[in-house]
Amino acid sequence: MRSLVLLAAFFSPLALAQVVIDVAPHEVMRLPASVSMLHVERLRIAEHGTLLIPASLSEMRVAELRLGRDARIAIAPADQVFRLEVASGEIASGAQISARGARGTPQQPALPGRALSIRLQAVVAESLLLDARGGSGAPGYTGLDGADGQAGGCTWGQASRGHDGQDGGDGQEGAAGAQVRLELPVDFPAQALQVRLDGGAGGVAGQAGQGGRGGLSKGCWLYSTQGAGDGRPGQAGKAGAAGPSGRVDLLRF
Repeated sequence: MRSLVLLAAFFSPLALAQVVIDVAPHEVMRLPASVSMLHVERLRIAEHGTLLIPASLSEMRVAELRLGRDARIAIAPADQVFRLEVASGEIASGAQISARGARGTPQQPALPGRALSIRLQAVVAESLLLDARGGSGAPGYTGLDGADGQAGGCTWGQASRGHDGQDGGDGQEGAAGAQVRLELPVDFPAQALQVRLDGGAGGVAGQAGQGGRGGLSKGCWLYSTQGAGDGRPGQAGKAGAAGPSGRVDLLRF
């Protein structure tokens, strides 16, 4: 089945392509990044299977959907809205659609949950988790410890003070939860649906660097040198703020 997906991607990188996707139990399948829209005749993800949706894919129409127990559709973060329309299907307990944002790094801020527009028509569901939380912020960097002072010599100089430790960095802000538009039939049971749109947690504060030890005293034949004081420890950074929660607009038809 993987070859069918790849073939469709090569011949129709931007247009709708009719394919059949079958993910085996406990397997992971990644759709090709060269396609932006897909028309899927049948999508079946067996129990504990995962289908990975690349950032380039912005629209997916599924004629028949089958999600097994604990099956998952994982959607990569991106700026554009991801649209999913399902004509008919069955969803087993523990299944989820995940569009979570990415965790931040020291070089890149956290990414928000991907905006979604989902329409489920004739779909029977035991339970469905929609998870589009924001990514958590990167932790602050740890301050460097101060260097130790030098001991005084017997013929010249005196012991030097330890160097101060550096301050810890501030944690980065968490990203926002996604904005979601969800269209469901009037008879779709509300208790079968769980939506998580929390903002990402802020990054933890960076730890302060320790002060260096002062130079030690040294006993000599003619005289002794005195020890020097230790350096001051740095200040810990501040924890990053949590990202704002997302919003869901639920429409019944």
